[in-house]
Amino acid sequence: MDVADLKMFEAVVRLGTMKRAAEELNTVQSNVTARIKALEDDLGIPLFQRHARGASATQAGQRMLPFAGRIIKLMADARAAAMDDGEPNGPLQIGSLETTTALRLAPLLSRFTAAYPEVQLTVTTGTTARLVTEVLEYKLDGAFVVGPVNHPDLHRRMVFKEELVLVTPISIGTPKELKLNGRLKTIVFRAGCSYRQRLENFLACMGIANAKPLELGSLDAIIACVEAGVGVSLLPRGVVASAVKVGRVSAHTLPAEQADAETIFIRRKDAYSSNAMRAFLELYQPAQKEEGLVMSAWTIA
Repeated sequence: MDVADLKMFEAVVRLGTMKRAAEELNTVQSNVTARIKALEDDLGIPLFQRHARGASATQAGQRMLPFAGRIIKLMADARAAAMDDGEPNGPLQIGSLETTTALRLAPLLSRFTAAYPEVQLTVTTGTTARLVTEVLEYKLDGAFVVGPVNHPDLHRRMVFKEELVLVTPISIGTPKELKLNGRLKTIVFRAGCSYRQRLENFLACMGIANAKPLELGSLDAIIACVEAGVGVSLLPRGVVASAVKVGRVSAHTLPAEQADAETIFIRRKDAYSSNAMRAFLELYQPAQKEEGLVMSAWTIA
């Protein structure tokens, strides 16, 4: 068993077929098939169930997958640490909520890419649940998510606070009017979005438990659907401020316990903090101070 075998194993589990794994790894399918068979022979147990659609991990394969990911990441960190001299360089994979990307990250990303052109920065958007999982699985170096997030393997730092507002069509004068709508829809991101869960809890407290979710993939689409009267949403005030100003939608203030949301930056405790990551965190801190936001001190291992 070596790192190359584990990379092939992880790719087959993730992609579901030997062919797709071979394409991603820039090799031939017969090589992947042979290496996976050799790995199974070495362990003395099948790692995949072969079928017409491809290959699915057995229970043994599923148990092995997290260890394969950790070993692959550890080897990548070792290589990065050995070569991590001088100016920040190399890949840096950051995750973020779409709302955070739209509202907060653009100035930072502009400053960072200008200051450190040798860093290959990638920003992936997703829900809090998905981003937490991808940080834990070493797929992301860090991510901006909505707290609280409590996991023993994660560093957590609050970076700023948001005020969430109920976003409705302008025809809705107060949130109480929603109880009169027998076919209320919530316009939300997919399952795992913390704002979606808060909206469902808010409506439940109002006695509205039958609202049907409409899942969309972008902020612009959500705001447009609310404007068209399709349903309601829950978003940071800053995200909808321009739409409210021109009268496209209404934003309703919520009680503090429902409106206050903390955005935190998470990363694994055992992951190597490269010069690129250090530069990213150090550049971000003064940017937030300029906005007068409360910051916790970064801990950089």
